[in-house]
Amino acid sequence: MQPLPIRTTVVGSYPFPGWLEFSVKHLHEFGNADREELIDDAVIAAIHDQVTAGLDVITDGEQTRLDFNLSFYGFIKGIKENTDELRRFGPPAHDQRGKNSIADTLTAPNGLGAVKEFKRLQKLAPNGPVLKTSVPGPYTLSGRLLPNEKYKDRYAITEALLPFVKKELEDLVAAGCTEITVDEPSMSCYAYKEDTQRFVDIFNRTVAGVAGKCRLSTHLCFGNFKGRPVGYRSLAPMLPDFLHLSVDEVHIEMANREFAEAELLAAFAEKMDVAVGIIDVKNYYIETEDDVVQRIKKCLQYVPAEKLAVAPDCGLSQTARWASRQKLVNMVRGAKKVRESLK
Repeated sequence: MQPLPIRTTVVGSYPFPGWLEFSVKHLHEFGNADREELIDDAVIAAIHDQVTAGLDVITDGEQTRLDFNLSFYGFIKGIKENTDELRRFGPPAHDQRGKNSIADTLTAPNGLGAVKEFKRLQKLAPNGPVLKTSVPGPYTLSGRLLPNEKYKDRYAITEALLPFVKKELEDLVAAGCTEITVDEPSMSCYAYKEDTQRFVDIFNRTVAGVAGKCRLSTHLCFGNFKGRPVGYRSLAPMLPDFLHLSVDEVHIEMANREFAEAELLAAFAEKMDVAVGIIDVKNYYIETEDDVVQRIKKCLQYVPAEKLAVAPDCGLSQTARWASRQKLVNMVRGAKKVRESLK
């Protein structure tokens, strides 16, 4: 089915309710049935906010993930968690996340958990919105793992993880998932200094089993750990190689960059649909409907309406729920206003 012009979507994550964060610290007091109810209720809350806002595409808010990619390490055998972060005090930055050691051969005998997340979303979501699942790509997933004698560098770790992600994507499609985002922000963060053709090859091999079988997108951003970027924030190094990614849609962070390089959206739009980040998740300024309208009109200079989607720059997990809710409401209202004007 042809997507709506200027459809409204999200990347994946949504802020945890305060009670969920509190409960996670006391999980030992819950039974298994209590935990499942807790997770269901958190997903219901995320669904509620997205549906109330009027989004065309929703997710489960990644309410079962402590981090958009690190939680997946719990499904991979051979990883030894490092509890001694490199730095515990001072301003937040990626070096406070620490890295994990590889203690044995990496395997994922029971998958990565995304299929169970999708089935829960199917069960709890109302009819109407498209249901989307986001999964981290293998290069991004490799980022917090330390090389060893068996896995000599980050690329070797990536190759070891690639089959796990590939199978998870295939299992999602088999479970009925019609829209999947493969998150590879590390590729966009490091495009300025790494081999972008190698990135494209890694990505395309990862999605080979599902390309053409679902609506497939990728999310490219410049990092959002505690509301802070990490990478070199420019689209130019991604071109022209990223135009060869095997996707139906590319999601590009723009709002936090004040729409710098907006003209480069045209190159992407020639090859694929473009989901433009028009809501700044790192800023507590609440974009108005008029802000959204003006930003969409700017995008329409480079991307045809039938190929354009709008979304927040990144996942909303690092943005307070009260702000996330209102930002989504205004994004949808502004998008509908522009959509109506095109009729």
